[in-house]
Amino acid sequence: MRAEYLELCTIPECVRADFSNLAPSDAWGSSVEKELKLHRIHAYPAKFPAFITSKALEFAKSDGIKVKTLGDVFCGCGTVAFEARRNGIRFWGCDLSPVATLIASAKSSHYQSARLERYYDSIVDNWRFASTRTNFKRITSERLKYWYPEHTFRSLARLRNAICDVTPPHTQYRTFFLCAFSNILKPTSRWLTKSIKPQLDPKKKPSGVLTAFHNQVDLMINAVRETKLSNKRPVEIMTSSVFDVQRPRFNIDMIVTSPPYVTSYEYADLHQLSSLWLGYASDYRELREGSIGSTQHELDFNRETKRLNSVGSRVVFGLFDRDRAIAKSVAKYFLDMQVVSQKCFELLRDSGLALFVIGNTEYSGIRVENAAHLAESLLRSGFSRVRVAKRRMSGKILTPYRDSLGRFSGRRTGKHIYGEEFILIASK
Repeated sequence: MRAEYLELCTIPECVRADFSNLAPSDAWGSSVEKELKLHRIHAYPAKFPAFITSKALEFAKSDGIKVKTLGDVFCGCGTVAFEARRNGIRFWGCDLSPVATLIASAKSSHYQSARLERYYDSIVDNWRFASTRTNFKRITSERLKYWYPEHTFRSLARLRNAICDVTPPHTQYRTFFLCAFSNILKPTSRWLTKSIKPQLDPKKKPSGVLTAFHNQVDLMINAVRETKLSNKRPVEIMTSSVFDVQRPRFNIDMIVTSPPYVTSYEYADLHQLSSLWLGYASDYRELREGSIGSTQHELDFNRETKRLNSVGSRVVFGLFDRDRAIAKSVAKYFLDMQVVSQKCFELLRDSGLALFVIGNTEYSGIRVENAAHLAESLLRSGFSRVRVAKRRMSGKILTPYRDSLGRFSGRRTGKHIYGEEFILIASK
């Protein structure tokens, strides 16, 4: 597979490059391949299409790279993990969010569907007699009860306890049912539907707990039947920041990943119901620590911005006079991504490839050149060249704005977002 690429081999080329003038690539734009149901077992923001992984593997093959191990340093809900397993390739990945790694693990595990059905029947039978005790700290209970009527809160507590009573600990079967439980937490709550920000909807009629659980498990078991993943290749998923994760004992041939965008999503806030119900934190705000792209981090601006690369300095100081808070957030994000680039270089074997899916953003009329900054960061980290292609994002062409609640909209009154993103392929 080949498309038209902008090829960058030097820092000056990155600084001068205008990615916006690239023609959209047909090769990376879409696929006739149908996306499997397992990719839709849990809601997750900013998922990139599963076919990107398939096309990445095709690209590696055409580049003479034999991929035995695929990596993802922002593994999110496990798109790359699942596709690696489906292609019979070892997977290694990490994500800071325990909710993300729960979904990724559930999606990429091997199951016997008959055993899943038996566990489901036992969970429902035990639900009527299960305890409603949660052992939550007061701050956790108060936060959760803000989102749920009392009877719904008790039903969810009973369901969570029934799952843990029935399924063996530390197995893929418990992970499967906790993932199902996690995905019904918003439909059964008063969380505003499709909002990516914590927003109460006083008019919403929440779904019934058992009905929602039944529908979710039915969807997931059907997805397992459709896929029939083999159990031949190991999947290793760690709940860890890319900054702290240890290099695996085996070589990584290719990294396929999509980093978060600066100030785009507060993942800790977005996943707070699952994080609290599943005991990952007593206060969901604890999980903001170490996240890339969060607006919640402090920065010694005068000292730290000296470490920005050329593109990063140009963008940050262009923003500074218009919106200092945003400029500081962008600076922190860029500095983090410079470290990510170095980490990916260290994780890859010699002659390996790193593929990033990343888009640009805009604040106060200043274009935030995330893609150009990343390209420069990769070259400065030691990669020999970076090939860049542009791809259209079909859904965002029709809805190129976000409203005040973060929902996609076609109205110009919202915040403008780009209907395109970039594929960056770095060669070590």
